[in-house]
Amino acid sequence: MKKENFGPYHIRKWFTFYEETLANETGQLADGEPVKKYVIAAAIQNPFAGKYSEDLSSLIDPSPELGIEFGRRIQEMAGDNKIESYGKAVFVGADGEYEHGNAFLTNPAANPVRDAVGGGKSWVPSTGKVGSAGASLDVPLAHKDALYVRSHYDTITVSFNDAPRNDELLIVWAFATRGRLHARLGGLKAEDVIGEDGLN
Repeated sequence: MKKENFGPYHIRKWFTFYEETLANETGQLADGEPVKKYVIAAAIQNPFAGKYSEDLSSLIDPSPELGIEFGRRIQEMAGDNKIESYGKAVFVGADGEYEHGNAFLTNPAANPVRDAVGGGKSWVPSTGKVGSAGASLDVPLAHKDALYVRSHYDTITVSFNDAPRNDELLIVWAFATRGRLHARLGGLKAEDVIGEDGLN
């Protein structure tokens, strides 16, 4: 095992990405503010790489501290920009199980991130896969307080040149400041969100 440097975890590297979209795919300029998207990821050693364990609590139990750090980092990145949507994903190195990565996406890890972006009534959309460094990963996004807001269904695609290594997990969070440019599919509008049940 590699030496622990964040609670019980060994984090090899943090990644951050930022993109700002000023016009849509057909060149229509932003209908309001540009879409600002942020991605934060951590490459963490997988202590269960290459072996099976029935008990994954050693990954889950300390994960709130990791969530707090993701929350701190998105607050630092976004500054005064208000976050309206979020999503999460895991990219498991080839010697691990998808289940290992999902251990980092449970509510204990997610709730501190919700708190950091001003709450979050809706469940956080997520995905993941097992693969090799350099492959792309699509991270889903949805409105943080109301899943019925269609304008905020979105995706950001990222890749990491040297992660995950075979014995690593890449934990990824994504955030956006608004919905898609020129969203016009109807449904609940962001300004009409009640924000009580995670749906409306």
